[in-house]
Amino acid sequence: MTVKTRMFPLLIVSALAVMVYFIFTLSRSQPGNHQHLYPHHISDQSITPVNDTKHFMVGAYKEHRLEGSFVRIISIFRRDSVQPLYCVFYCGSHWANGMKAEVQMHSDHFGFRFVTTDVLCPNLPDCNPSHVTLATQADAKLAQNQTFLRIQNLVKREEEEFQFNFTVCWSNLFGDYNNVLQVTQTLEMYKLLGVQHVVVYNTSCGPDLERLLQSYTQEGFVEVVPWPIDQHMNPSRGWQPSEHGGDIHYYGQLTTLNDCVYRHMYQSRYVLLNDIDEIIAPYQHQTLPQMMDVLQRQNPKAEVFLIENHIFPKSQFEPSGRFERPRWRDVPGINIMEHIYREEPDYRIYHPSKMIVRPRAVEQTSVHSVLRNFGQTVKVPPNVCHIIHVRVPLRGGLTKEELHEDKRIWDYEKQLVPNIDKALEKAGLLRM
Repeated sequence: MTVKTRMFPLLIVSALAVMVYFIFTLSRSQPGNHQHLYPHHISDQSITPVNDTKHFMVGAYKEHRLEGSFVRIISIFRRDSVQPLYCVFYCGSHWANGMKAEVQMHSDHFGFRFVTTDVLCPNLPDCNPSHVTLATQADAKLAQNQTFLRIQNLVKREEEEFQFNFTVCWSNLFGDYNNVLQVTQTLEMYKLLGVQHVVVYNTSCGPDLERLLQSYTQEGFVEVVPWPIDQHMNPSRGWQPSEHGGDIHYYGQLTTLNDCVYRHMYQSRYVLLNDIDEIIAPYQHQTLPQMMDVLQRQNPKAEVFLIENHIFPKSQFEPSGRFERPRWRDVPGINIMEHIYREEPDYRIYHPSKMIVRPRAVEQTSVHSVLRNFGQTVKVPPNVCHIIHVRVPLRGGLTKEELHEDKRIWDYEKQLVPNIDKALEKAGLLRM
């Protein structure tokens, strides 16, 4: 081997070493260096504190419906501690100094300290942002070490591109709620009604329900969003601070409903907003798609459909015992198929509804109605659709004879019962 041949590899190694040295040295000396060309901290949590404030960010979404270019951050703000805030963007290749944030507190807070809040962040023309954070100062350099949110809904999809036709957003799970049988029956009923996706924000629940939700998550039908709000404040179990105490209404129910709408704005044609023990059931059509096709043709400008809540007292049982299935006796929870007696709503007092919405038309929502929207709202007649809500009676003085017999859920018995058995078996919750 010649000297030249032996020296060649050494020359290559030396040249590479010099290049690495210069690259490293230059990168450290440049003000816009590589180590700052990407956010250091990107949140993987559903609740992210805003530095030097008493506020929290939940989700960031590109806004395609307003005039101008904005990113909307669904947030939780402490009402007595509002201060000037700035939106700092990471623009893919550079940082943008903070623009002043527009803070829009929702009107529904029920007197609690914390309130669901929209923060509108105006976007600069030369910035195509991928991440955003809120800061108390406008200087992007000072905010680079803060925690950023990934911006969702970057692409405005058309309806034919959506992954889902119908998505259900359930209000928060908390405490030791372990109503396995009713949740299973509700999920299987929704499958038969044409729902493809169910989302639940979970702070905590009972062990059996946790097991059931894991099974449905593995199947791809249920999406569980962790919601550790009790790690950031004292959430209330009710809706009145004077009676239930706490810092925020029902474990942040209003925030999760709004976040769920925005998460699915360009993923689902319709979103159902209701509680875990409620089924929005069509009464003149076999499925929700069939019903909504008719309602949409009748109301072409409607974007929000209000569905009456009808209570089926769990204290009243149908007498035949037809659905007292031995296999379900050891499964915790209510067997909704045994409760077929429905209260007549007292229309002299406030009677709440839940909703089916086209999420692209919703700007802000509450529990029983939208707060801001871009289209018309229609109240659906109860003979067309109403909620099957098996729970404690609202009008406790009514006798069985004063209730209405409503066996709608029995119409799906042939498919529903074996599907419930399969789901419980799959989750390991059905004893043979």
